[in-house]
Amino acid sequence: MIQDRLAGWVSDLTTLHELTERLARTGSLDEALDELLRAGAALVGARRGMVVLEPADGRGPASTVGLGLAHADLGHIETVPRSATGYGRILDGGTAGVPGPVAQADLLHDAALDPRHREVAARLGYAASYALPLATEDAGRLGAAVWFYDEPAEPVERQRHLVGLYGRYATEHLARLLELERTRRQMAVIADELLPGRLPRIPGVRLAARHLTGTRGGGEWYDALPLPEGALGLAVGSVSGSGPSALAAMGRLRASLRAYAVMEGEDPVAVLSDLELLLRLTEPARSATALFAYCEPAPAAHADGSGSGSGSGSGSKIVLAGAGHTPPLIVGQHRTEFVETSLSAPLGMLACWEAPSVEFCPAPGETVLLYTDGLLRRTGDPMDRAFTRLHTAAAGVPKAMRDDPGAVADHVLRTVLPDALDGGRDGEDVVMLAARFD
Repeated sequence: MIQDRLAGWVSDLTTLHELTERLARTGSLDEALDELLRAGAALVGARRGMVVLEPADGRGPASTVGLGLAHADLGHIETVPRSATGYGRILDGGTAGVPGPVAQADLLHDAALDPRHREVAARLGYAASYALPLATEDAGRLGAAVWFYDEPAEPVERQRHLVGLYGRYATEHLARLLELERTRRQMAVIADELLPGRLPRIPGVRLAARHLTGTRGGGEWYDALPLPEGALGLAVGSVSGSGPSALAAMGRLRASLRAYAVMEGEDPVAVLSDLELLLRLTEPARSATALFAYCEPAPAAHADGSGSGSGSGSGSKIVLAGAGHTPPLIVGQHRTEFVETSLSAPLGMLACWEAPSVEFCPAPGETVLLYTDGLLRRTGDPMDRAFTRLHTAAAGVPKAMRDDPGAVADHVLRTVLPDALDGGRDGEDVVMLAARFD
């Protein structure tokens, strides 16, 4: 008997260890909530479940995730008065005292059950539920998990003990991920505030910008500013590191480049040389990449049709210089190609930096894409394959979208990073600045 009992304990501990190891490998709230539901269902012997993340401090984020339940099923469950459900009693218990687990072993034969609860349970085909609070002493109540049985049932004492142990570990893990998510959101707000609130309107060019935040980002930036005589300055860059310090450095670098661009923007090499000197003197332990382009959009076409040529004196002209930065990409009806820029080390990595500028003339209707290297690294591919993927995505922009720089940027981003525009946040920040020239 003792040997059987010891064997059972070893088996339970092994199972618990495997489940907590799987949970520890999750790096986002959504992944952790999914894993919590699957592991809890295995521990209590249920097939379906739901977890509601609803921190008691009201700072969010709040979400509801289901296991074996469609979105419509979750909607039906949420129509039941919360006071009639086990998870609702936990969530409405306040911050002072969180109720323990709530078992509803036979919902359909419970005379005191709320009629709406009985109706939803019958429609979805579950007959019992077991709800577990998700709370810690430090963070308070974070939410509740509930698992649904197809037949009247409730977990036995051993199952309750195991899922309780797992739930305590899972809640601590969720609390850490919650703080990381809140910090990431705060940093994303600050980063957006440091970037241009709106893009300038310059005759002869249309602009669009996209900034996608990631879990390991913080220093990606872009800028567009009007310059004397109808010119336009475009810049993208990336500061090494992540977190608040990288955000602060990014803000200082962008502000400094703006000042240098106004004073000597027609010479991009001089702009970046000044930026290199500033970075070396003020932040010697940090490096950065940057690309600055001085653009002279084509003048408005005359009534006789003149002024619309490509590469002539009347066309658009761009002079740019880069410091360790990825080359721009030209997207047009007759070509999709990278601009050949001179090689240079990033800012802050040479005692004396200077690289020659390059000049090119975008044809009318062509879009120039400036982007940060976070776009390439976020693909997870080797750099040569990432460049190929980017080129293929740009070449595949539908003809109907090519007049809209925002549509071009969205198509490229969605093709290179399929989940990026739908809320995917894994990896680094991504910046893309699109300029379509008339």
